[in-house]
Amino acid sequence: MSFRIYRNLAVTTRVHPSPDGFSSDREVFKSGRIVREHDDRVGGPQFRNRRGRGPFRARMHSDHQGPRPRHRGGPGGGFGPNPRSRFEDDDGDVVMGGDMQDGSSQRRYNPYGRSGRRGDGRFERDRKGGGGPGHRVGGASGGGGGGGERAGGKKGWFKIIIPYGKKYEKKWILTALQNLCPVPFSPVKFSTEGHRAQFYIEDASTANALAKISRKITDTEGYKVIVISNPCAPPITDLKPEEVESLAKCMSKRFLGSEQSLDLSNIRTDPDLLSQNTDIILNRKHCMHAVLKIIEDNIPELVSLNLSSNKLYKLDDMAELASKAPNLKILNLSHNELRSERELDRVKGVKLVELWLNHNPLCDYFKDQPTYISAIRERFPRLLKLDGHDLPPPIGFDVEAPTAIPPCKGSYFGADDIKSLILRFLQQYFSVYDSGDRQSLLDAYHDGACFSLSMPFSAQNPARCSLGEYQKDSRNLKRLKDPSTRFRLLKHTRLNVVAFLNELPKTQHDTACFNVDVNTYTNTLLSFTVSGVFKEVDGKSRDAVRAFSRVFIAVPAGNSGLCIVNDELFVRNATTEEIRKAFAAPAPTPSSSPVPTLSAPQQEMLNTFSLQSGMNLEWSQKCLQDNEWDFDRAAQIFTQMKAQGKIPDVAFIK
Repeated sequence: MSFRIYRNLAVTTRVHPSPDGFSSDREVFKSGRIVREHDDRVGGPQFRNRRGRGPFRARMHSDHQGPRPRHRGGPGGGFGPNPRSRFEDDDGDVVMGGDMQDGSSQRRYNPYGRSGRRGDGRFERDRKGGGGPGHRVGGASGGGGGGGERAGGKKGWFKIIIPYGKKYEKKWILTALQNLCPVPFSPVKFSTEGHRAQFYIEDASTANALAKISRKITDTEGYKVIVISNPCAPPITDLKPEEVESLAKCMSKRFLGSEQSLDLSNIRTDPDLLSQNTDIILNRKHCMHAVLKIIEDNIPELVSLNLSSNKLYKLDDMAELASKAPNLKILNLSHNELRSERELDRVKGVKLVELWLNHNPLCDYFKDQPTYISAIRERFPRLLKLDGHDLPPPIGFDVEAPTAIPPCKGSYFGADDIKSLILRFLQQYFSVYDSGDRQSLLDAYHDGACFSLSMPFSAQNPARCSLGEYQKDSRNLKRLKDPSTRFRLLKHTRLNVVAFLNELPKTQHDTACFNVDVNTYTNTLLSFTVSGVFKEVDGKSRDAVRAFSRVFIAVPAGNSGLCIVNDELFVRNATTEEIRKAFAAPAPTPSSSPVPTLSAPQQEMLNTFSLQSGMNLEWSQKCLQDNEWDFDRAAQIFTQMKAQGKIPDVAFIK
């Protein structure tokens, strides 16, 4: 017997056996009236193998003692006149099973669409006493199925999930739910996981009421708040103090002090824990955290940890293992349920030398052993043993012991005549550069000279000073991509070059620490690099020490001099060591005017004295000036002071 319900209508169909098959009677109830009709066209052998042609969803019963074939049908019923052809209404059909759905509606059966029945699901199979389709509480949209027997007051645990609920304050979301929910509720274990918020409810009717207010709350950004209700197991609470004490005693018995190893394999079946009714499941967050807490408080020097045979399927709860046991070298995770090597990312901060992963599903996903080893070693580069097999020593560039950096070599000139020429040039050039008036440098540059200034790409900003005054003119090619800007920052012709040099901060160079390297020299061209430090002597960065490197490309000029055709200046902030060493040697105190104003005989005497004594130009000039440019007396004084060890080493640094 099958029932079909319409608004204010009820249709009863009775099936009778007949020699040719079976016939049916229909009774329609409407507002107290009964209308009967007979249909003897239903049935017959020709229809028995046709599917989807009748209103029958369940097994039919008749006077025949044998089983009857099932027939599934659509809304019209293929075995007779469609009741809807006579009685039009707007409601959907509801299939009447063992239970009546309280006022809930069900879509009509569509043989070519997706079935709406849920009776074959795993939740339905577990139910006692039916429940019918649509019985599940809640859903993705929170609509629910109208309750059913389980929602009719029985107790049971439900997880309430709010997708993207992490962005809401706990007080705000709970208040909003309570304001719309007709049933008062007390959330249990409110938490966030990923982007969602969740809590537990121990009542089916309350869970159903919460699911029904899905999309009825609008947040401050205009988004609808979705509420999902799913039946679940009772929530897990933190271990009780007595359970933590039992766990600590169990771990103490499993700890081997001589090897600093802890064996927690298959700990759930430990007799001591079972005797105390303490259930320790390490794939649960609260249990793993309790274990790590005990390790941190009692055995932080732990070297070996065995967590095999604990059904671990994720390692999120072990993320703090590296901080709890910083000396851990051996970890056994074999005989668990880890399905991806990505789970190891949670513990890759541990400096393991031995790891066991055999008998985990992840081991079956690698095409060969080298691929497997490579994937694991990517996370643990110091690993020497995997699953009990020795691995080849890791190839790395990390240096365990500090290595002394070799000392910096001195200047390189290539030839003595080149050395004399460059030192004389630098003495003259920087004497003018530091004099305050750089206009005299016009004589040092070629008519078509070119100059550029650059700074580091990532300029540091020490507390003492910055390179702001050089920043606007920096031509660092890593930073500048526009060709027009690159060209604009090049200074062409000697007039523009010297004019730009006059705009740079006033300086004082420590010529005693200059380092010179000759790159190229021919009869017609000389290229060399000079590096050192200087300090600014005016402005807001007064006394700020900078480091510089300057590349000069020069051609021969008259009077055995040099003429600059290209000048590249690189400026950066000096290091702490460079600042400490800067201007350590006493600066020369010449009794006469700077080098550029020396007469030709004095300049020649200076170069000769520097060459014979081995001192640099500054100290040679000081010695000659102190002896009133008397070459013989200066040489005699120099010989005496050198024999007595009174001349500092800096005087011989060129």
